[in-house]
Amino acid sequence: MACAFLLFAVSFPIFGWPVAFSWLLILPIIAVYLVARLRTTVSPDGLEVRSTFSKRTLAWDDVKGFRFPKRSWARAELTDGTEVTLPAVSFVRLPEIAIASGGRITDPYASAAEAFAAKEAEEEAAAESEAESGVESDNADNGSVQPEEKRQ
Repeated sequence: MACAFLLFAVSFPIFGWPVAFSWLLILPIIAVYLVARLRTTVSPDGLEVRSTFSKRTLAWDDVKGFRFPKRSWARAELTDGTEVTLPAVSFVRLPEIAIASGGRITDPYASAAEAFAAKEAEEEAAAESEAESGVESDNADNGSVQPEEKRQ
């Protein structure tokens, strides 16, 4: 869709002055190539990283972890200390990577959900125990406290 819009946008100068602006037709072609080429494929065997001119396959045993720089694609940290940029991978895609890795990479969303559920269960249990102890203390207080008599 974006490539079609780019072709539409460059058509105006091309039709206006074809001799000077015909080179602009290269821009949509480059955009289509990049959209079709740049990708990271995740499989149970590892990652296949395709950049503009190269292709690299990473086994899960070689991947130590992931780094997510601000406003950039993810980077895979390898066991040899190098990093590989993962085109079109952001933090939002990490659960899908975790599932495809077969448990080698942990899902932070699932970990956070489990921690949140455990905290809620703990708070609920604490609230129930407070409610039970509060009922017992109210019953004990009702029997032992007597109002003061008025003095004249």
